[in-house]
Amino acid sequence: MASQSQVLVEEKSSVRILTLNRPKQLNALCFNMISRLLQLFLAYEEDPSVKLVILKGQGRAFCAGGDVPPVVNNIVQGKWRLGADFFRDQYTLNYVMATYSKPQVSILNGIVMGAGAGVSIHGRFRIATENTVFAMPETALGLFPDVGASYFLSRLPGFFGEYVGLTGARLDGAEMLACGLATHFVLSSSLDALEADLCKVGSSDPSFVSTILDAYTHHPYLKQKSAYYRLDVIDRCFSRRTVEEIISALEREATQEPDDWILTTIRALKKSSPSSLKISLRSIREGRLQGVGQCLIREYRMVCHVMKGDLSKDLVEVLSAFPVVLSS
Repeated sequence: MASQSQVLVEEKSSVRILTLNRPKQLNALCFNMISRLLQLFLAYEEDPSVKLVILKGQGRAFCAGGDVPPVVNNIVQGKWRLGADFFRDQYTLNYVMATYSKPQVSILNGIVMGAGAGVSIHGRFRIATENTVFAMPETALGLFPDVGASYFLSRLPGFFGEYVGLTGARLDGAEMLACGLATHFVLSSSLDALEADLCKVGSSDPSFVSTILDAYTHHPYLKQKSAYYRLDVIDRCFSRRTVEEIISALEREATQEPDDWILTTIRALKKSSPSSLKISLRSIREGRLQGVGQCLIREYRMVCHVMKGDLSKDLVEVLSAFPVVLSS
């Protein structure tokens, strides 16, 4: 079965190591992979011999997102409900991970975007490295940060989640650790040794896993131009009530103190789908007051409206402009 070659399974004592294995597609999650992961996670939860699940990616990505082009093809053919099935199973997997009774360690040694965040950030332990690149780029694609992002972005310090979710800004491993998206930072050269030590865990008590991770963790310095140093500006601007007010506030900041980072941020917002920005801002704001299950249910309703074209046609228009991507 394709799903078995796309999600590799290693059994090591009481640990299960799952490897996303579509390296040429940067491990983008297709329907078969999501179904397989859901099946495995549910089985492991019921299996008393399994104490820990490790999730990682083959190649230079952990997971660069969901395999959305087939969904867009379904929409174009008037079969949006088939796309709805893809998102329903994906969000169910996200919920299972968010409420999992056993520790999940996600090794984010590479690209982590969109759906890749959904299958990692909800787990208890998220390991960033010097190779990690994180982003939620959905607003540029006519969508919105989903996979429970309205839950985890809204819980970042200040209004950093609004900044990350609306601009699609890329974060490195040090920034992920600083804002709480990652729980640990480990050098990639130490990952094999870390994995070997984790495989010796004979308990599902997270404190045992935590002790091992703490022995390997580093405390990296943020790069000099990190957006995380701009939290004061981010909080001043991204706390505004509407997208228009956020952009106006950033433009005022730019006139007072010319700054490449602010100009780049303004450009990113102006290049994104206007309707996606508005939907995303409201979603993150509502997520602050909701549990993860409520967020995922609401996001499912939202994505169905997007696929039906009730809100805008941007998703189909943007992805249809890339015929090579659509052929995957």
